[in-house]
Amino acid sequence: MLTRPCTFILFILWITMAQIPGQEDKEKTTALKDLLSRIDLDELMKKDEPPLTFPKTLEEFEYTFNEQGQLRHTTTGEAFVFNAREDLHRWNQKRYEALGEIVTQYVYELLEKKCNMTKVILPVDVTEEEPRSFIYLSADAMSNPAKLLVLIQGDGVVRAGQWARRLIINQDLDSGTQIPFITRAKEEGYGVMVLNPNENHLEVERPAKPTPLPSPEASDEPAEKRERKDDRESKKKRDFYEKYRNPQKERETEQIPIRENGSPEEHLLYVWDHFVSNAAARNVFIVAHSYGGLSLVELMCQREAQVKDRVCAVAMTDSVHNIWHQDASKSIQEWLQQHCRNWVSSPEPLDTPVEPMLPDCPRLSAGSVCDSGFISPSLSIFVCISLCICFLYLSLCLSLSLYKLLKSEIYIHLSQIHLNSVFTIPGI
Repeated sequence: MLTRPCTFILFILWITMAQIPGQEDKEKTTALKDLLSRIDLDELMKKDEPPLTFPKTLEEFEYTFNEQGQLRHTTTGEAFVFNAREDLHRWNQKRYEALGEIVTQYVYELLEKKCNMTKVILPVDVTEEEPRSFIYLSADAMSNPAKLLVLIQGDGVVRAGQWARRLIINQDLDSGTQIPFITRAKEEGYGVMVLNPNENHLEVERPAKPTPLPSPEASDEPAEKRERKDDRESKKKRDFYEKYRNPQKERETEQIPIRENGSPEEHLLYVWDHFVSNAAARNVFIVAHSYGGLSLVELMCQREAQVKDRVCAVAMTDSVHNIWHQDASKSIQEWLQQHCRNWVSSPEPLDTPVEPMLPDCPRLSAGSVCDSGFISPSLSIFVCISLCICFLYLSLCLSLSLYKLLKSEIYIHLSQIHLNSVFTIPGI
């Protein structure tokens, strides 16, 4: 059995040994601080990363859209490659964003030249000094007496005429744009409105803040205060270095909202009040993807009577609306049940009913396969779009009593994608 003096000595030795790793960690931290203070991060960035200047046209990027609407390199014929430079994710992301802006302008040109759509500036009474947005209208959008189709995309970087920028760049124009939908709708005699719900603000560079002059009494600061200040400076450098390594904006900007169009919800409300409600069409049809469905439900909360009076049918694709969070009334929920369908990403076969999450519009599977094989959830949007055209067309025929429906289920063969679609029309 150990005596009390031996126990005390062992206790002191244990404490000493426990303190050694802590001292080593402190020394390592001090050495790291010293190293960071010696690194000129600005110079490191210049050596590590190429300038963030990119081409302004597809030709300068050495890309073009071929006859199939696929983006291909003009020399190699290869598809777009995101990782043009290894280990430079931020630079690659900026390059991708620059190409995306060019693609956006290219889609605008297609809307105007191929689809004969007209750009209309918003707000309608905009002044020269204030920021502006726009939508696209077909020639008969306001005058067509029978039917009007309104297209609302989701949120994010997509602009008028786009469903998904990633699909345009990596797949083709038919998959990622609204152009096939617009073309088919015009063939069926619809007037068309293409909304632009994500053009909400003008982004300008924020003026640089003046650098504060050093305090003349800085040298008289206590050592402890100077050490805390040095720690803060080191943290700023580390944060700045992390900002460099991650894909985010290099310059500070501020956003000037577009009057009465400062959000997707505001934009839809504005277009409804100034365009849709003044259109001649007796029946209005809406296709709303993702966040567009949420904006539509918000519109119903604001203009319930008008929407019920004018809108004949709504086709949603992967809508993110929530009738509880948006305080939709029971009457709105009942209307959605009768007049809406929401095609969602699902492994189930095409048009298979999907368990509803909330008591609103019925949900149907957008399917997961087509003749070309497996398609991702985002690609299933294209399948949804083809389905929606048929759904809207049937709803119009139903509202105008052009067809005598003998059964509650109608089967339509979609020649474009070689799939059979099953629609259950309520109330038959």
